[in-house]
Amino acid sequence: MEPSYRWVVVAAGGLMGCVAMGALFALPVVLKSMDAATGWGVAGIGSAMTFAFLAMAVTSMVWGNLSDRFGARPVVLAGAVLFAASLWAAGQAQSLLAFQLIFGICAGGAVAAFFAPMMATVTGWFTTNRGLAVSLVSAGMGLAPVTMSPLAAELIQTHDWRAVFAIMAGLVALVTIPAALFLRRPPAQAPQGPMQDAPSETMTVREAVTSVPFLILVATNFFCCATHSGPIFHTVSYAQLCGLSVMAAVSIYSVEGIAGMFGRVGFGVLGDRFGAKRVLATGLFLQALAAGSYAFAGSIWQFYAVASVFGFIYAGVMPLYSVLIRENFPMRIMGTIMGGTGMAGSLGMASGPWLGGWIFETTGGYGAMYATCAVFGLGAFAIIMAFRPFPKGQPVAVR
Repeated sequence: MEPSYRWVVVAAGGLMGCVAMGALFALPVVLKSMDAATGWGVAGIGSAMTFAFLAMAVTSMVWGNLSDRFGARPVVLAGAVLFAASLWAAGQAQSLLAFQLIFGICAGGAVAAFFAPMMATVTGWFTTNRGLAVSLVSAGMGLAPVTMSPLAAELIQTHDWRAVFAIMAGLVALVTIPAALFLRRPPAQAPQGPMQDAPSETMTVREAVTSVPFLILVATNFFCCATHSGPIFHTVSYAQLCGLSVMAAVSIYSVEGIAGMFGRVGFGVLGDRFGAKRVLATGLFLQALAAGSYAFAGSIWQFYAVASVFGFIYAGVMPLYSVLIRENFPMRIMGTIMGGTGMAGSLGMASGPWLGGWIFETTGGYGAMYATCAVFGLGAFAIIMAFRPFPKGQPVAVR
């Protein structure tokens, strides 16, 4: 019998992920209002999101390593405090550079504390239904477009952008700080026999991060996130170019989020049943096709149709990386390894805001961006096909 408290950890992780990721992605919703109020330019403001993902990349392994040493609770708690403070400070910025530094570097670096430590902790609590568990945590993040994005869109109708950031900061503090207190270290899990599926517990961090399976997962996650980053960040603006209102455009984002919730759970269950690698590879191929399909959308119902498929797939594949990592690396360094793959994913996400903005300013549209993202997706599919797990049945040191 596995401890029932593991589901409390899942619930806390999903709630924190929803609020944190939703607050970060409030920026695309208020982007045009910020530009109108400040004159800083869409590209300049949007680059703050690129800086945020770069900061997430830099700090992911740091937060993950700290969680390996001290546990997830103090690490996530520190990240929650820093993230809330950074959001509030970003809303007080008096120049574009100050905003880019505070939102991009400080908020982006702090929000990474919610991901690698959280996923590492959840995988440690589960030996069965592991794919479902990490998918439920990830599904919480998928709720952000359904909850936080409409909230930001509603707030920007009646408040200026500075007030919106202040409200988001307060909400982050109110929810994530108490939720972090519910986290506990996973119980030690004894081997189920003389041999175990995972590699030897004596594997060092250096051996892990230089191994072929790790490098393939890093490269795959980079191109996977580069595939969906542009569509996630720029589809609201693209829909407005097609004549949709702000609220209608944001509703596309919400459709993605609703579909993503089902996708995360569905892909998690499929991963438990058919194997994480097989399901991940299939999802990556379909994600590439779905990303390119946005270029052909024009009406609200066409956007909804593409968003349903795209959201279901891109959200569904993400938790499977955590399952593959847990199956191939020892729990002792789980936070560090997940931080490493998270770093690659953040770099991929960082490409979308900048690339989409550059393509728009160069071509006057977003069609080339969606085509480029489809190519990235096919690259991710090709790379994951080369993934081979460590040989099973290596002896594990019993302590």
